[in-house]
Amino acid sequence: MARVKNGAVTKARHKKVLKQAKGYFGSKHRLYKTAKEQLMHSGQYAFRDRKQKKRDFRKLWITRINAACRENGVSYSRFIEGLTKAGVEVNRKMLSEIAIHDKEAFKELVKVAEDGRNGKVKKAEIEAIQEVTLAKESKEKKEAQVDSKKKEEKAATVDYSKMTVAELKELAKKQGISGVSTMKKADLIAALK
Repeated sequence: MARVKNGAVTKARHKKVLKQAKGYFGSKHRLYKTAKEQLMHSGQYAFRDRKQKKRDFRKLWITRINAACRENGVSYSRFIEGLTKAGVEVNRKMLSEIAIHDKEAFKELVKVAEDGRNGKVKKAEIEAIQEVTLAKESKEKKEAQVDSKKKEEKAATVDYSKMTVAELKELAKKQGISGVSTMKKADLIAALK
C-alpha cells in the first residue's frame, strides 16, 4: 500500500495563514511560525479594541458635549443631571451631534437641563424639543429614501441589449409577458420596453 503524506494539506494551511498575515512587518509575513504567532496576537488585539472603540467614542462624545456646555455656562455633569431630572432621553452621540451642528437647539437643551435641576420642568417644552430632533431625523430619512428612489430609477433604465437571452426571458416572465419561449432576443427587448 502506498505511503500517504499530508504535504498538500499542510501547504494549504500554511498558505492560508500567510495570506492572512500579508503586509505584516519582517518575517511575520514570510515565515509560517512567526506569522501564526502574530495572527493569534492580532486576533486578541482586535477583540480587545472592539470593546475599547466603544469607550473611546463615548469619551469623544462627552468631551464635545462638555465643550458645548461650557460655552453655555454649565458643566457637563450638571447638564446631564438636569436632563435626567427633566426626563429627556437623548443619548450622548446625539447630544454631541446637536452640539456640533445645531447650537440653538443645544441652548434650548441647556435651558431644559437648568429647569430640570431647579424642578421647573414643563412637559410641553421637552416634547417640543424632542419633536424638533425627531423632525430632523425624519427629514434625513426622507432624503435617504429619495436618494434610494433615484438609484432605483437609474437601475430601471436597464440596457437590455447587453443582457443574455436567458436573463431577458426571466425578466419577461416576471413581468407576465406571454409567449416568451419562442421569442428571439430582439422581440424580447421590444416586449420588455
